[in-house]
Order: sequence, then structure tokens, then C-alpha cells
Amino acid sequence: MHFTKVILFTDSDGRARFREERVALDQGKPEARLSALLPASGCQLRHSPVGFRSSFHCSPHTQWLFVLSGAMEIGLQDGSTRVFRAGEHFWSADLLPAGATFDPAVHGHRSAQVGNEPLVTLFVRD
Repeated sequence: MHFTKVILFTDSDGRARFREERVALDQGKPEARLSALLPASGCQLRHSPVGFRSSFHCSPHTQWLFVLSGAMEIGLQDGSTRVFRAGEHFWSADLLPAGATFDPAVHGHRSAQVGNEPLVTLFVRD
């Protein structure tokens, strides 16, 4: 068994992309499979009102993002978007490449609240 980890990352060209990776659920008991223990240093909650929309930015550090309520759209520089709803997640590793100066036409992603319900998210830092 496995858990699908959705990853927002910075590709070799400096642009944000999505990929998926399997996390083995090879511990625990047959009725409750677990992954290996994952590192975490803290967590933070965020409330984003209806209409929230960020500009393009890079993640300040790697972290899990879990949508607790509402819906969040992540937009990439290529114009593609992906919506995450309550109960969904992604691993945010869209960091500015070492030595680069942030260019909002190349780097990062944008995020936006979508729908009629405020967005509530949980960030878990590694």
C-alpha cells in the first residue's frame, strides 16, 4: 500500500511544476497501515477570506500544506492550475533556486481562495 504525495517543486529550469511520488505504507498493522515517521518542526494555521489571491512567489521553506476547509487554487507560470479541496494536500518545495534573484515572470506559483467559503489551511514544516 502507498500514500500519494503531491509535490509542488522547482524544476531545473527554475519553474514550478507538480509531480507525484509514492510514500510506502509499510509499517503498522494490516488494519491501520503507516508510513515511516516523517520529520516536522512545527505547524501553522492560516485563514484566507473569500477573494484572497497572492502574487507569484516561492515557498519560503519546504512544508506540507493541508486544506482543512474551502478550496485553494495553485497557478503555475505556464498558465496551468490545480485546485485542492478540504482533505487534500501537497508538499510545497517550490523554493527559489540557489543564487537566483526572484523573477515573477519565471519563478514561483500563485495561490487563491476559490468558491464561496473561506480557505483554512494547515502548514507543517519539515
